[in-house]
Amino acid sequence: MDTKQYIDSGILELYVYGLLSETENLEISALAKEHSEINDEIISIEKAIVALSSTFSPFHSVANYEKIKAKLELKHGKVIDIKPEKSRYSYIGWAAALILLMGIGYQYQQLNKTNNQVVEISSEKENLIKTVDSLGIKNKTIETSLAVIRDPKNTVITLGGQAVSPTSSAKIYWNKETKVVYVDASGLPKPPKGKVYQVWALKLAPVLTPTSIGLLANFDANDQKLFAVSDTGYAEAFGITLEPEGGSTSPTMEQLYTLGKV
Repeated sequence: MDTKQYIDSGILELYVYGLLSETENLEISALAKEHSEINDEIISIEKAIVALSSTFSPFHSVANYEKIKAKLELKHGKVIDIKPEKSRYSYIGWAAALILLMGIGYQYQQLNKTNNQVVEISSEKENLIKTVDSLGIKNKTIETSLAVIRDPKNTVITLGGQAVSPTSSAKIYWNKETKVVYVDASGLPKPPKGKVYQVWALKLAPVLTPTSIGLLANFDANDQKLFAVSDTGYAEAFGITLEPEGGSTSPTMEQLYTLGKV
């Protein structure tokens, strides 16, 4: 038997690692008893593995080592120090460990990269959904505005600016059949902080009787400046005043911004 060729085949490493079948293990065990070269090679491989594993073992100080050694000598007799032999298998072990670490590092980087891409795509998706929702709301608002303006059943009342704000203006779209009222407030200036526009349906005779039909709340958020207010079945005029936030029970005539007769 060519023992050198048998040793170079790599089967002894598999034997030591425990990767062979029971039949193969028995065969190699018998050969090791027969051929000292094979037995020596098995011992050399085992020592190389012990040497490699010792490089990853936790660090112990010299004092701890001596204490452990002394206890072992008391229990089992003299402890024989085995110095690991350097062989090609120790270098193979180091190379394998290095390749493994490099592979783990690469996989970790790829995982982080993938996770970042997933987070970025999720964020873009959320922003896109918000944009689509926002556009949907704007389109619906525009459609409502166009429907109100184009409805031939609506009576359009123009409200002109008053003494407190001569340049202000507004329009009332009033459907006398359904009693629905919309206010186009695009001609009004932005209300000061803590103030809100309030819309009044006015009965002029026999005495001036104002009835609040709503507030133009969230003025800045309404891009079209078209507001739906409460329905009204009667009105001889409409007016808009500037009131404290939350509205008033009666109009502040000094803050009458617009007024118009039906």
